[in-house]
Amino acid sequence: MKLNAGVITERLEESKAFYGNILDFGISFENDFYLLMHSPNQQAEISFLLPHHPSQQSLFQKPFLGAGMYLTIEVENVDEVYDRVKSRGVEVKIEIRDEPWGDRHFAIEDPNGVGIDIVKYVDPNNQ
Repeated sequence: MKLNAGVITERLEESKAFYGNILDFGISFENDFYLLMHSPNQQAEISFLLPHHPSQQSLFQKPFLGAGMYLTIEVENVDEVYDRVKSRGVEVKIEIRDEPWGDRHFAIEDPNGVGIDIVKYVDPNNQ
């Protein structure tokens, strides 16, 4: 089984720029109403679909309203990604921090309002 999270949005170009330029995602497929992008290691994908597109059924017509969704991206070196994101001018919503349960993470927000938690899982016994 493979999962592809999708966001129905008018912001296809902004999403492409954000995920491509900030998070180094590549484009798997693109047309005038749909964009499929993959993580740098190609283990995960996210898609973006224009709302109200005549090719889509009613279930896939309503736009995402920008609340109630988040993505977690697990990385090897969260401090390096944090520095890169900051250097690219992205507003950090939650500054980098260590949690008692073992996460070292920070959070940003994509152009659609999706929260993105960028995390390195750490054994809390080894902190």
